[in-house]
Amino acid sequence: THMSYTLQPGRKAPDFRLPATDGREYSLADFDSHPYLVVFFTCNHCPYVIGSDEVTRATAEKFRDAGVAFVGINSNSEHTYEEDSFPNMVKRMEEHRFPWKYLYDRDQSVVKEYGALKTPHFFVFNRERELVYTGRGVDSPRDTSRMTVNDLERALSELISGREISVHVTNPIGCNIKWEGMDAHWMPPEACDLV
Repeated sequence: THMSYTLQPGRKAPDFRLPATDGREYSLADFDSHPYLVVFFTCNHCPYVIGSDEVTRATAEKFRDAGVAFVGINSNSEHTYEEDSFPNMVKRMEEHRFPWKYLYDRDQSVVKEYGALKTPHFFVFNRERELVYTGRGVDSPRDTSRMTVNDLERALSELISGREISVHVTNPIGCNIKWEGMDAHWMPPEACDLV
């Protein structure tokens, strides 16, 4: 298992400065007005992302008034999947109007700081920007009609109500991050692996 790469609970959110589909650049400080932050690694083409984006949207909208900001980051190499290029990110946001900022990690430095393994892979941070949950959003992201658990919602409910977080880490379910050619040794680029 590659979990050792992944940012561990209790660790601080790594900073970033990345361009978004709305034409602005964002860093961690741009979300300081939100007590809670969800950073998730996502993309345009992966069937696990496409299958669960509407569930993620519902979660983002449900917790918006509680002060939870959602930030999606695409770190996939456009050389592996042209579909994951920045222009296609812009197109996807115009089409779907998701309630999150959508950032492009072109040089893949941010995904390495967070140690995200899959698309989608979620990281939930508290007021101090310490990690309280990382892993999957739901247990069946490719086909959410079959999901029985929404781990992201449970973690957020516990967090904003001040309860103990019952589960801090789950295995993310999805497609592996598509690494840039010279970085392919860093983690094996595989096709979407079915769960």
